[in-house]
Amino acid sequence: MDITINTPALLFPAISLIMLAYTNRFLALSSRVRNLHDRYQSHEQKHIIHGQIKNLRYRLKLIRNMQALGVLSFLAAIFSMFLIYNEYMTIANIVFAGSMLTFAASLILSLLEIKLSTRALELELSDMEGLEDPSVLEFFRKKFDRD
Repeated sequence: MDITINTPALLFPAISLIMLAYTNRFLALSSRVRNLHDRYQSHEQKHIIHGQIKNLRYRLKLIRNMQALGVLSFLAAIFSMFLIYNEYMTIANIVFAGSMLTFAASLILSLLEIKLSTRALELELSDMEGLEDPSVLEFFRKKFDRD
């Protein structure tokens, strides 16, 4: 496959937007960490907070790695453009493929972090009785049984 200098440039908007989303997730998480720290210092619900702190530490590592892979993907796309400009097409193709792979790895880590954030919210809600989340089948069964 022949790529032009425009091909790696197509990744720029996608990478930029995903990096913005990652930064927003990091800012929300840092705010949550500060909030939990205050609650932990005042000895409120330490058993729930302890589980959340473990979850947050792992999520912070994931976000750091997501951002690092996003930046590497961006740099590899720029480097592949440089290689295309200098007509080193074989190396440019390899570097561009690496850029796409690191971007995909970043998205996979993002999916894992979203799963963990959902688990953290479930932990937060775990102390409220009677608010169990029904499965999708149970939800539809209840909807159609009413009629």
